[in-house]
Amino acid sequence: MSSADLGELRELVASACRVLAVEGLVEGVLGHVSARVGEREMLIRCRGADEHGLAFTTADDVRLVDLDGKGREVAGGWSVPNELPIHGELLRARPEVGAVVHAHPPAVLLCGIAGLELRPVFGAYNIPAARMALDGVPVYPRSVLIRRKELAAEMLRAMGGREVCVLRGHGITVAGATVQQAVVRALNLNALASVTLELARLGGVAPEIPAEDVAELPDLGGALNDESVWRYHLARARAKLRDVSMGHLNG
Repeated sequence: MSSADLGELRELVASACRVLAVEGLVEGVLGHVSARVGEREMLIRCRGADEHGLAFTTADDVRLVDLDGKGREVAGGWSVPNELPIHGELLRARPEVGAVVHAHPPAVLLCGIAGLELRPVFGAYNIPAARMALDGVPVYPRSVLIRRKELAAEMLRAMGGREVCVLRGHGITVAGATVQQAVVRALNLNALASVTLELARLGGVAPEIPAEDVAELPDLGGALNDESVWRYHLARARAKLRDVSMGHLNG
């Protein structure tokens, strides 16, 4: 990968962190995004001495390390995430994965704690999220920091070949071919959990989506499902963070 391409990917990972923060999937300094670089390395959001949280991630916070978290770019006061094995072991085990998101969406957290299954409670409202639910959302049942390879292996067994996994009492792990795809999948998982949680609060039980309705759900393609949605959220994050920096965010 050329230095220009590497720089572009760094900024993409940094942008992903800001988007997740603005959309409420991460808070403060907790959560991280990684992107594959070749077979043995990744760019990952790290913490430095001047840590300001995910909402204010810069490309300089995104460091090149190997899949075990080692490399010269984390010398001099930088530290990789405690849960680096989430990223390193997933990328090692699944060559088709190009990016990993680990986040802590409150709606997913509450669904997991309450034992609310992420069922296909809607259809065309959010087709990618509906298909995610139809495929089944796996759950890793342990509320632990996944800071060892053995724990990451447990998570991977629970996740199977799926793109998402709920970490009960903890957060989520999401994989994608690209950073954009991984982030949008995390947003879709959060949308599914948010509706599920609100239904439970209202005391409602959603019926199963009829098979004939499922058959009518089209695949709108990555250009819309991933790229367009990503560009929207990126623009939204830029606007909100600009308002924050100007001191007049209205909520």
